[in-house]
Amino acid sequence: MTTLSLDQLIDKDIMVVNSTARNKQEVLEELGRLLEAKGYLKDVDTFIEDVYLRESEGITGIGGGVAIPHGKSKGVKQTTVAIAKLAHPIEWETLDEEKVSVVFLFAVRDVDANTTHILLLQQVAILLADDSFIQSVQEAKSVDELYQLIVNHQANIQ
Repeated sequence: MTTLSLDQLIDKDIMVVNSTARNKQEVLEELGRLLEAKGYLKDVDTFIEDVYLRESEGITGIGGGVAIPHGKSKGVKQTTVAIAKLAHPIEWETLDEEKVSVVFLFAVRDVDANTTHILLLQQVAILLADDSFIQSVQEAKSVDELYQLIVNHQANIQ
């Protein structure tokens, strides 16, 4: 079995820097439409419903201005992570009760629950546990910079 690396899972085409979304619904819809447009989703409505279902089960704002909403869904064609860095922080249910300015939206095929893809998603979670990484993401000025941060930082933890 071929081992995938994070740079094979992360796609610059599904990253947004300076998103103008004003709330959770807007950012989830923006990223959902982007995922659909780039061919990662079979059904954006099913996927978004599954994300909201997961949101209802517990807090996805992990603190430090970061949220990691996710949906395991039949609406997902290819497992990936879409990222939005917001122009202005938004309200979100978070562990530290602070607003969110970066959203990592995990789109997971329902059949990928125990595969390499999930292990890669866990690698993203490890990155998000690093305060200096989160700070760098908050300061990213472009999609290219954000992408390079993720790929380079991930290489450092392997």
